[in-house]
Amino acid sequence: MNFIKTYPAHQNRVSAIIFSLATEWMVSTGHDKCVSWMCTRSGDLLGRHFFTSWASCLQYDFDTQYAFVGDYSGQITLLKLEQNTCSVITTLKGHEGSIACLWWDPIQRLLFSGASDNSIIMWDIGGRKGRTLLLQGHHDRVQSLCYLQLTRQLVSCSSDGGIAVWNMDVSREEAPQWLESDSCQKCEQPFFWNIKQMWDTKTLGLRQHHCRKCGQAVCGKCSSKRSSYPVMGFEFQVRMCDSCYDSIKEEDRTSLATFHEGKHNISHMSMDVARGLMVTCGTDRVVKIWDMTPVVGCSLATGFSPH
Repeated sequence: MNFIKTYPAHQNRVSAIIFSLATEWMVSTGHDKCVSWMCTRSGDLLGRHFFTSWASCLQYDFDTQYAFVGDYSGQITLLKLEQNTCSVITTLKGHEGSIACLWWDPIQRLLFSGASDNSIIMWDIGGRKGRTLLLQGHHDRVQSLCYLQLTRQLVSCSSDGGIAVWNMDVSREEAPQWLESDSCQKCEQPFFWNIKQMWDTKTLGLRQHHCRKCGQAVCGKCSSKRSSYPVMGFEFQVRMCDSCYDSIKEEDRTSLATFHEGKHNISHMSMDVARGLMVTCGTDRVVKIWDMTPVVGCSLATGFSPH
């Protein structure tokens, strides 16, 4: 192996790098709060775009030259890269923590993001514009993602060693936007900042909560129950208002994911889809190889027969 060239693309830690053979570009992000793209023939810096936070992860669509950049503020920026310039197409906001990993599926035009808020969001960039799905099944920071297009499954790993395999080949519901109100939308009791209604009714203000199924602003008394609701991505029990809890059938609580214990702190994961193998590495300096064929259906989709 011979050393060929050094690319002075960043002034701080490089967080992600992608090579585009078609354009002969090297696209990278770093903790200097920028994304850079360079010509691999000449070594020249073609362009840079700066963010307000560290750029933590990167995905790239080779056909359209779109770059998806996640940052530590919890925002994902979609950029159109040109030879010497770029333009911001849109920004995606939905996570409450820093973006730790991204995965782009160019076939269905789906972007998956994992973050330090322990959640995953699927962004439908293609046909159904603006559609987002929330997936909550991890207890710690989601560190790595891989979407298996053939079997419509998403594999995710978290820093506590949790491995989840999500069934995305089902009809899922979008989580609602949280509604705001000065009083409970069920019993109409005032929340603690509604001074006027508290004074008029001579009642003590209550704390505001939100039903995860309908999004209504409710008090604790009207949302005293908890339930999982996997079709909306809630694999854990979450707060429900009483009417939403009563509307959920027992079959609605059937899990749409399988969960496995990696037994080490996973910082990165890579899948060999053709053979159904997964490699994980962690901060414990351990590398593990996993046979995923029993849970991801790779043998059915690709014709691979494990030995």
